Amino acid sequence: MSEEINVQESVAEEVTQDAMDNMVTLKKGDTVKGTIVKIEDNQAYVSLGYKYDGIIQLRDLSAVQLANATDAVEIGQEVEVKVVSIDDNKESLILSKKLIDGEKAWDVLGQRFENGEVFEVTVADVVKGGLVADVGVRGFIPASMVERHFVEDFSDYKGRTLRVKVKEIDRENNKVILSAKEVLEAEFEQKKQEVMSSLEVGQELEGTVQRLTPFGAFVDIGGVDGLVHVSELSWQHVAHPKDVVSEGQSVKVKVLKVDPAAGKISLSVKEAQPGPWETAADQFKTGDIVTGTVRRIVSFGAFVEIAAGVEGLVHISQIAHRHVATPYEVLKEGQEVSAKILDFNAAEKRVSLSIKETEEAPEETAPRAKQERAPRAPKVENINNPNVSLNSSSMSYSLGERFGDKLSKLK
Repeated sequence: MSEEINVQESVAEEVTQDAMDNMVTLKKGDTVKGTIVKIEDNQAYVSLGYKYDGIIQLRDLSAVQLANATDAVEIGQEVEVKVVSIDDNKESLILSKKLIDGEKAWDVLGQRFENGEVFEVTVADVVKGGLVADVGVRGFIPASMVERHFVEDFSDYKGRTLRVKVKEIDRENNKVILSAKEVLEAEFEQKKQEVMSSLEVGQELEGTVQRLTPFGAFVDIGGVDGLVHVSELSWQHVAHPKDVVSEGQSVKVKVLKVDPAAGKISLSVKEAQPGPWETAADQFKTGDIVTGTVRRIVSFGAFVEIAAGVEGLVHISQIAHRHVATPYEVLKEGQEVSAKILDFNAAEKRVSLSIKETEEAPEETAPRAKQERAPRAPKVENINNPNVSLNSSSMSYSLGERFGDKLSKLK
């Protein structure tokens, strides 16, 4: 038994001596491996098998600025470090993990750049203009390359894991630009093509409103966005999409058009809902007096909306009891009017309306009195009088009166 003990002690002494011999030959700039044995005062202590541990200060732990040493290493972790300085008198051995990580990183990053490789990084800090990640060296993700959409506040991005590609690399100037947006764009396009190939015109789907613009709403229908034009949001007139839908809202949509070449999908919310004419037949009938809003004025009349999506024509002859040269004389767009339904045809989506039928007709003007008979012309006392003029009216009266008795003798 004593011989075994002596052998073990002899082996231990040889291992310790070998470690001592190796450490004695250490010099500034050497690369060594060790194990994190303690983290204290925001610096890490590394066991290298020497009489005292090496120290990695906070600034030498990572290529990016850290708040705590634990953000970079943990106890028991094996690390490869570079010797920065050795001071046996002060029992100080200063090491750098950052230098080794940086030397290795450039080669790896160069290969990833050439291959267009996608890899994960953790956001270490949020700075002006973008995000910072430790990729062995300091990697910068500009704000415009973080998401496919505009992001106003990046405060909650610290600690997030992002999938990125190397956009630009410049070892001489210690510059690495990363892009998460390119990865998202590529994945989106692939997903979009898959979804578009499965879509059919007329198909109805459930979607989620992603973004609102003045001209419509973009709706996510399974990883890709389709546009619902403002005119397709409701059977009623919509001034702005925010008046009828909101971001995050679930909506039912109908596929109107799919254009794989242009990468566009046209959707409709109103077409996925019962049309107004489907219910209008039970709501209106000929002879009803309804209230509507003038939506459009044309030369031959005006279109009045009597229900959401249901418009009827008031012909110019049915606007007023009096003669109307142009509808603009009496009506204006947006005006509310009462009208009588003259004809209602839901199948043909046609309604004839009359405004004048809801108004009392003005009283008829009394017929003009017959003109009184013209007064008899005065007698002509002296037909030979040059001051007396003879005209047809005077002759019709005076000759009969003057010569009538004499003419009777001629019978």
